[in-house]
Order: sequence, then structure tokens, then C-alpha cells
Amino acid sequence: MNEDINNTNNTSFCASCGIAEIDNVKLKECDDCDLVGYCSDECQRDHKSEHEDACKKRAAELRDKLLFKQPESSHLGDCPICMIPLPLDVRK
Repeated sequence: MNEDINNTNNTSFCASCGIAEIDNVKLKECDDCDLVGYCSDECQRDHKSEHEDACKKRAAELRDKLLFKQPESSHLGDCPICMIPLPLDVRK
């Protein structure tokens, strides 16, 4: 099946069996990569071997993105290297 669960109509499908996400069927996204969705734990287990390589790659990309994300400074006097607040008094 296609690794992308979204089509042009924004309808999601189970990556294993292809059932569409409708009112009584809610898909659970892959915990590691969020690339695919599954209608049941059984479908997730059945599709694991096909999804494993793409999942590992995407999970690594997400970890790298989070790891190297620049923190938003909430304090104007934060050290840009260690993010420890610096004294605001410039005479010190």
C-alpha cells in the first residue's frame, strides 16, 4: 500500500488493509513516524515489515529536527551558547 495515508480528498486509509477513515473507523497513526495510519493493532503488526525501513528513516529525521531546533529565547539576555540568563546590568 501507499506509505502516505492522505490523498487529494484528505481522506485517510489504513496502510495495511486500505479501509477508509470514516465516522466509525478511526485510524491510529504510527507512534514513531506519523507517516501512516492503521485501523487496528492487527493491521499495524501485519504491515510492520513493509513499513519498518521508511519508519526508521522518518523517525530519525524527526529526532534530528527536534535535536537541532534552535530554542526560542524567552529572555533577552540569554547566552546564545548555553542559554543561561546573563545579567541585564551592562556595568557588571
